[in-house]
Amino acid sequence: MDVPKDQLSTLLDHGLYSSAQMLGCFAVSSTSINSENSPHLKAESLVLFGDSLSREKEYRRAIQIYKQALQYHKILPKQNSTTTPITRSAFSLSNRSSSPNSCNTSAINENEQVKFKIATCHGSLGENRAALAEMEGIPSKSRNLEMNLMMAKLYRNSRHTRAAIGCFKECLRNCPYIIEAIIALAELGVSAKDIMSLFPQTPNRSGRPPFDHFDCSRWLPRYVEAQCCIASNDYKGGLELFSELLQRFPNNIHILLEMAKVKAVIGKNDEAIQDFETVRSLDPYVITYMDEYAMLLRLKSDTSKLNKLVNDLLSIDPTKPEVLVALAVLWDKKDERGALSYAEKSIRIDERHVAGYIMKGNIFLSMNRPESAVVAFRGAQELRPDLRTYQGLVRSYLALSKIKEALYSAREAMKAMPQSAKALKLVGDVHASNTSGREKAKKFYESALRLEPGFLGAALALAELHVIEGRNGDAVSLLQRYLKDWADDSLHVKLAQVFAATNMLQDALSHYHAALRINPQNEAARKGLERLEKLMKGVDPDAPEEDEDNEVDDGDGDQEEAELL
Repeated sequence: MDVPKDQLSTLLDHGLYSSAQMLGCFAVSSTSINSENSPHLKAESLVLFGDSLSREKEYRRAIQIYKQALQYHKILPKQNSTTTPITRSAFSLSNRSSSPNSCNTSAINENEQVKFKIATCHGSLGENRAALAEMEGIPSKSRNLEMNLMMAKLYRNSRHTRAAIGCFKECLRNCPYIIEAIIALAELGVSAKDIMSLFPQTPNRSGRPPFDHFDCSRWLPRYVEAQCCIASNDYKGGLELFSELLQRFPNNIHILLEMAKVKAVIGKNDEAIQDFETVRSLDPYVITYMDEYAMLLRLKSDTSKLNKLVNDLLSIDPTKPEVLVALAVLWDKKDERGALSYAEKSIRIDERHVAGYIMKGNIFLSMNRPESAVVAFRGAQELRPDLRTYQGLVRSYLALSKIKEALYSAREAMKAMPQSAKALKLVGDVHASNTSGREKAKKFYESALRLEPGFLGAALALAELHVIEGRNGDAVSLLQRYLKDWADDSLHVKLAQVFAATNMLQDALSHYHAALRINPQNEAARKGLERLEKLMKGVDPDAPEEDEDNEVDDGDGDQEEAELL
């Protein structure tokens, strides 16, 4: 043989893919290999050549070469199985070795391994249907751990939920430590009890439990419970379990990130920022969930930290969807179209990247395109419904004056999160959008404050209702209770607005300045100051136009809300 295939394998094993690709050209074109008399050698050379192309991300070429290898493998004489065994190294799986799963190392024939390589290439190209077709050609009994995990992801992307659950479960039966399978099953609605029942309980033939040191009474079941709590919107329970795990595994970056993400979702922004900063101090090169951190910094108007974060992420890997969403956050105020293109690109790279859809929806709202925002928020909700997706839908429907749809989305949030003050406020926001619903809105805001007395958002909304109905004194006394505990610019803005409405202009001026000291970028404070200057000069500024009443007659819904309250 002109080109020894073991040399080609060596180059691949050492990561010298460009050299392997060039050598592979010689291997597959060698005249010393007779495709009729030695089809097995031809097939091996083609597979190795395909591996070199795949590693260099030339997936189309790799697919073509792998398919040629399959054709040669089909014409192998039957006697080859006994007289000329095919060297298995040529057909090893990704990274030149099969998955190190002792539970599933049964012989996987060469055809199946090459099909898996083809499917992997299709997956890298985003061609889920083609990848799934290749994988379904591999018998279930022949699939190893890596194959089952890929099948599960492909089924999930294709919305074949039942099949995805089956494959994820099979992964955990073989290895209970596949964390991404645990998270996926929780998000797909499988209970913690059902997930834990998949973990191996009995010793194997050697007398030792499978996967050394596995103990079902220890940390892993608690982790499963935490993920199931989060998936079912029991954020408080999930955070408590994560906190318990963090005591056992201090400075665990994965747990800190999970906690930070949940806190960001439920509006505990300061705590979330603190967790993200802890993670970055432990590992400044982490990219996971850093787009969530960017959104929080944007809410805080902390431009300095946001700029540094984005620059750091770009120096690590500018192709990650998290980095692109962070770029969208950075550019949102400067160039909305540019920000939108970054958000869309993040989704093209990873169609399951929820933060990309949420950012896209927020940008559409800022561009006054609520119809497009609805589509984006619905895309996020289909992947993983959480409080932010419901909030985005409600804001979008209210912008479209679709009160019934907004009310439906808010009630869905309340059903999904019955113990969430944020969800109660969301229903109140919809009722407050029309005159006839203000009394209902007041009840929801008050219920939210009973459930979470420190919820500033509900206090601000209730104060706004007081002002609209002429109860300025009640609004001031309510808001002043929060001044001791909250250094919040929006709180000062609301107080300034109330004082301005009651002609206490000097107090209004003081609070507008306080808001701008906390957040110099606060648009409401700046506009309020401009309005205040006109008032102090004796000029009557134009009053904002009131929306037309959008009555909603929904008796059944009212009864349902009363029960939830």
